[in-house]
Amino acid sequence: MSGVIVHEWIEPFGGAEKVLDAMADSFSDAEILCLWNDAPDRYPDHVVRETWLARTPLRSHKALSLPAMLPTWRSQPFHDYDWALVSSHAFAHHVRFRNQPDGFRKYVYAYTPARYVWNPELDSRGDGAAVRAVAPAFRGIDRRRAQEATSIAAISEYVKERIDRAWDRDSIVIHPPVDVERIHAVADWSTHLTPEEERIVERLPSDFVLGASRFIAYKSLELVIRVAEAIGTTAVLAGSGPEKERLEAAAAASSAPVVFIPRPSDALLFTLYERSLAYVFPPVEDFGIMPVEAMAVGTPVICSDTGGATETVVDGVTGVHIHDWDSADLADEAIRALSLDPEAGRRHSWMFARSRFEEQLADWVRS
Repeated sequence: MSGVIVHEWIEPFGGAEKVLDAMADSFSDAEILCLWNDAPDRYPDHVVRETWLARTPLRSHKALSLPAMLPTWRSQPFHDYDWALVSSHAFAHHVRFRNQPDGFRKYVYAYTPARYVWNPELDSRGDGAAVRAVAPAFRGIDRRRAQEATSIAAISEYVKERIDRAWDRDSIVIHPPVDVERIHAVADWSTHLTPEEERIVERLPSDFVLGASRFIAYKSLELVIRVAEAIGTTAVLAGSGPEKERLEAAAAASSAPVVFIPRPSDALLFTLYERSLAYVFPPVEDFGIMPVEAMAVGTPVICSDTGGATETVVDGVTGVHIHDWDSADLADEAIRALSLDPEAGRRHSWMFARSRFEEQLADWVRS
């Protein structure tokens, strides 16, 4: 039974690419089809096919390429596939092959209906005049093309509800894979640090709360500083991005000490999880891999009570859900998180292991 894995575009880094890695390992004989491939050495054991867009400057301008994506996905050459597994956060689920036989099966793994078309308030790419102009037409086309899928799997219950509203389709939920096995395999991640990273960790205070992500507005990392102020500890912010100056200004105005650690390696990030009192995850995300990573080392998570993190973080068991980050109860809620059993988080993290994802994926496609 031969198949093809369809992915929007392949990048050197990214959460969707980690999902694609697991898909490729699960179906080792499948070809991979993408609009363009910016990581040509990533899948040496697979045939990776690109579309004509890969030979144009549009590959570097995703927003400008949107109008070309729809017709491109509809006219792909057929290579005797029995099925397609589609990894979609834009329009890959529109894929159709020339001379595609009746009964061809298309399984869509959906991160979300395209935010810049359906929820532009959540994605700055939807702010452009060109995208705004075509969005109404795109929504109608997108809904019709979603009806072609044999089955749809959402990355979370939160996204499942969005799929129902946008596409008028039911879906199952298969949570994305997290490197839980890899994290659990190392008892103390500080033993994997470079000498420079060891010095970074040695300079940190013994108690701190951690925020780690790209420094962009919707991640709301200033709320990590607010938690540190509430419980009288240090905030460590790990990452980089365009919001750094704004976060530095918030740090300067804060009563809590704030330490910035740029672009941590995996070993340093996992060490920071291990050493922190809690991992603070304010944004409303569709899923959220980092809270699961924190739980895998036994660190409690403080997150919003909306979004995908509420499906991974068990309130009162592996972390706490915050309804109002401005509430006078923030300190009490944060302190409640610090008293939780680390083993509960470690055990719960296995629910999101890559091996579990691969098993669920295979059962779905082969059902």
